[in-house]
Amino acid sequence: MNYRHYFHAGNFGDVFKHWLLLALLEALTRKDKPLAYLETHAGEGLYPLAREGEAQEWRLGIGRLWGAEEPAFAAYLEAVRRLGGEAADGPLRYPGSPLLAADRLRPGDRLLLCELHPEVYSALRRCFAPDRRVSVHQRDGYEALGALLPPPERRALILIDPPYEAKTAEFERIAQGLERAFRRFPQGVYAVWYPIKTLPPLAPFSRWLAAHAPGPVLDLRLFVREPDSPLRLNGAGMAILRPPFALAEELAKGLRQLARALGQGAGAAWEMRWLREP
Repeated sequence: MNYRHYFHAGNFGDVFKHWLLLALLEALTRKDKPLAYLETHAGEGLYPLAREGEAQEWRLGIGRLWGAEEPAFAAYLEAVRRLGGEAADGPLRYPGSPLLAADRLRPGDRLLLCELHPEVYSALRRCFAPDRRVSVHQRDGYEALGALLPPPERRALILIDPPYEAKTAEFERIAQGLERAFRRFPQGVYAVWYPIKTLPPLAPFSRWLAAHAPGPVLDLRLFVREPDSPLRLNGAGMAILRPPFALAEELAKGLRQLARALGQGAGAAWEMRWLREP
């Protein structure tokens, strides 16, 4: 694996993904029953943000949102400040999804984090060494979808967020992993984050989800510009399988505000659609 998220931490794709993640966890923890959280490609947990040089994608992501006062972003921004520290222009470090999830989950909940890259796995273990709720596994995340499900809690959020080094072929691996997961744990809530460069390569995966998901599928997309260039990241999406009741209504206003805050061109927009109706 050549991809290292350090260079992209805190960009608009992270903001979109992590704001949605916390909204999902907020909805799922309203019920007074234990919850498991499984992440297939966890990363390091916490990333320093460069203030000099070229690796400053965060300035067009979390940096744009840093002074926002909209209530829709309050919980997300408060968590980033608490976990990453605060400077005038943004956080000193950016927390990844494992750290944000651990911060939001309760003492009786459990986290299972998978990371295959040896150095990243070691950093992740150090990040969570004091937390007994967290199990860190050095294993292939797609294989873990068959091995670690179903959880004893019988309630779980599963985040699938690979580096997409294989480009469109990654969607085939996701579909294969989800097939295993559905057989073992069809009642889970699954969230699949994906990058958007151009739209045509996304259509086969959307059709697959509509045909094979064991329940409703809500697809959310954020565009920071027109999705017409295959040479750059133009947007990000997340497909949520079996989303909590009424979540779509809660997210619509925030997505509109995200598109306004993070847009980098005239094509900035957001989309919300059901690939499979409830």
